[in-house]
Amino acid sequence: MHAITIPEPGGPEALTWTEVPDPEPGEGEVLVEVVASAVNRADILQRQGHYAPPPGASPYPGLECSGRIAALGPGVGGWSVGDEVCALLAGGGYAEKVAVPAGQLLPVPKGVGLREAAALPEVTCTVWSNVFMVAHLRPGETLLVHGGSSGIGTMAIQLAKAVGARVAVTAGTREKLDRCAELGADILINYREQDFVAEIREATGGAGADVILDNMGAKYLDRNVRALAVNGRLAIIGMQGGVKGELNIGALLAKRAAITATSLRARPLAEKASIVAAVREHVWPLFGGGRIRPVVDREVPMSEAPAGHRLLEESGHIGKVLLVTG
Repeated sequence: MHAITIPEPGGPEALTWTEVPDPEPGEGEVLVEVVASAVNRADILQRQGHYAPPPGASPYPGLECSGRIAALGPGVGGWSVGDEVCALLAGGGYAEKVAVPAGQLLPVPKGVGLREAAALPEVTCTVWSNVFMVAHLRPGETLLVHGGSSGIGTMAIQLAKAVGARVAVTAGTREKLDRCAELGADILINYREQDFVAEIREATGGAGADVILDNMGAKYLDRNVRALAVNGRLAIIGMQGGVKGELNIGALLAKRAAITATSLRARPLAEKASIVAAVREHVWPLFGGGRIRPVVDREVPMSEAPAGHRLLEESGHIGKVLLVTG
């Protein structure tokens, strides 16, 4: 098969479409013929040499895919060769085939095409696990999503609205904010021109956000704490704004607030399977009702993955950039 390899860390040109050995499904795994994968920020970090795959994972980038089951490994039940699926991966999505633990498979949801289903596993698992399983967003509460027009952001808006929450977003252009509004965002904040702390406080009558989903990390840490409501929950899922920040513990204590930081890739298989099962139970039915949908900016041939990485790094996209095999 062919896969995107990274012979040496570097810029997008470091991604190389190479012939490599086919993977073999092990105990509890299935082999998926990949139709599409998607570009994630973690893939860029891996390409740059800053985010190695966890032990035992495929060395190729790609944290999600969609395709058809080509073979079943020993001990796998409940799936058949030919089933159309999408999957959460620890690596290997940028390839024509990938071996996947069966617990990380999802059926393609009703009303979603096979290729566009590649846009779903990472965002749905990230949003559901952080916003709902950890931060426990409830109906009537306010969620602030940084990077509202990103893949994560567009899904967070839709899921929060589906459960009856109010949604605030930050984004850097009018076009991106308009797209967020189309998905249901109630409070639109241009982070280039507005102070999100002041804006969220004004919009909530001084209360602040009950839950904040943050992809920036250190750069926003102090302001996020100030933007939280009493009993607020800050969920950090990225570090685009740096890894070291200063935290006012007094402000956190005064608000009886909580901060969590999570990632998916290195979690044990059982934890990933639990998250995937929760997504299948709670999120997948929303697709059948038309209440949520994948947001795809564009599709790029997988052999041209460097172009997909450039698109993400330029931050002009809205939703997901897909890499397709055919």
